[in-house]
Amino acid sequence: MIVGLVAILTVSYRQTIFAYPSGGGAYIVAKSNLGEPAGLVAAAALLIDYVLTVAVSVAAGVAAITSAFPALHEHRVALGLVSIVILTWGNLRGVRESGRIFAVPTYLFVGTLALVILIGFGRTLFGPPVEHQVPPVPAVEGLTLFLLLRAFSSGCTALTGIEAISNGVPAFRDPVSKNAATTMTWMAMMLGGLFLGLTILAYVYGLVPREQETLISQIARISLGGGVLYYFMQAATMLILILAANTSFNGFPRLASLLAKDSFLPHQMRVQGDRLAFSNGILILGACAALLLIIFRGDTHALIPLYAVGVFISFTLSQAGMVWHWLDLKCKGWRKGLAINLTGALATGVATVVLAITKFTHGAWVVIVLIPILILMFRKIRWHYRIADWQLALDMYDRPKEPPPNVMVMPISGVNRAVVMALDYAFQCGHDLRAVYVDLDPNETVNVKGQWEKWGAKIPLVILPSPYRSFLTPLLKYIESVRQDHPGGWVTVVLPEVIPARFWQNLLHNQRALLIKAALLFKFRVIVIDVPYHLGPY
Repeated sequence: MIVGLVAILTVSYRQTIFAYPSGGGAYIVAKSNLGEPAGLVAAAALLIDYVLTVAVSVAAGVAAITSAFPALHEHRVALGLVSIVILTWGNLRGVRESGRIFAVPTYLFVGTLALVILIGFGRTLFGPPVEHQVPPVPAVEGLTLFLLLRAFSSGCTALTGIEAISNGVPAFRDPVSKNAATTMTWMAMMLGGLFLGLTILAYVYGLVPREQETLISQIARISLGGGVLYYFMQAATMLILILAANTSFNGFPRLASLLAKDSFLPHQMRVQGDRLAFSNGILILGACAALLLIIFRGDTHALIPLYAVGVFISFTLSQAGMVWHWLDLKCKGWRKGLAINLTGALATGVATVVLAITKFTHGAWVVIVLIPILILMFRKIRWHYRIADWQLALDMYDRPKEPPPNVMVMPISGVNRAVVMALDYAFQCGHDLRAVYVDLDPNETVNVKGQWEKWGAKIPLVILPSPYRSFLTPLLKYIESVRQDHPGGWVTVVLPEVIPARFWQNLLHNQRALLIKAALLFKFRVIVIDVPYHLGPY
């Protein structure tokens, strides 16, 4: 049934690829045909599933290598984090570079696993009977329909990733639709063949899952008889499972960029880096997957229940959107396309219900709860951009005829070369300039007054009392009083700041300038000018 579902989805998504050559992911298809709410549901579900794809794929890849080398089992989290870092780095290098990096392991895995299956079939048909490697496991519950549905829902995780091809059609060479559709067909054939082959051999060998060894490792050990080929198979399995996460590194940033273009995510997500990769999306995906891997301690079995629910929701919405697309367009061959996508929508819809019910108490509820939270976040982000655009628009802006007054305030902690240089700069920028000194020590205040009379260039020095020896509070009150005295005007705060030659030397100086900048950041009509004085190296 799972392989049949692969076939249905493949044929259905081929229709999507040709209908949306610019990239027909679930978000675009659902939004264009079913409306914005359906599009946001599909986008939220896919974003969650892309993160889970990275975490699950990496955890499974690490499990493959720890099956061959059990001593590494306790280091699986560290190995997984290293793998995510390598994947993130590879994708930051750019699409073409990452394709070259990831192509060879893919061919090695497909070829090696096909060899394992062929040898296994040969041993089964022509060799001596294969002895069961483990004693029969006693049944703890009857073979009920619910148990079969749970097995089906777990196997549906094999279908995640099909969406990414239709979402990334523009990344293919011309003709993009034809090449993307051909890739999807080959992918489905390989997936179905390998999936069925492994299932049959697991049944013939009488294998059951083990905590310390994966099922593929057990099959390869029996078929290949151990030795170099077995370890090569495990290395190839580890690489391909980790690189399976690369589907998400292609899909997540592209989907995030589409959402950012519609103002549902920060606009930085739509910006490509110097190697034409969506760097921000890649980094966020890597960070989220790493966090998930740490939380679940790299345990594949703990992550699997969260998996596939989101992607099947997006499958269903995408296929339902294509049904509406054909009904609305009614072009040549629309009835055939309608029948194909209607079949896909019904099949994935049933699978979504099965997944949600059978995996709900095992962790699927987390995904179902997260989807509306993400949708709320999308809407809040777009609302912010709309309000920001309205407030920044010039249509109703009444520009003052006279330039508003500008009062320049320069806080000082003493009189030195940095302060005098900042004073010279400020003196050229404005007429209403005043220096401010907070009286923390009466003796020091007398000294500062004397030096200011000599170096202050006749600029008034305002002494602020501070009975509680607080520097920041009296200064902020004074700046606020100046702002209130000049409604509609500007208050420019000039900060003399000493910059050491070495980074660590910042620890030897107080950070009053940084505190002042942080305190004034959200003050309306208050401008902060930092005048750095760089100390020389020694």
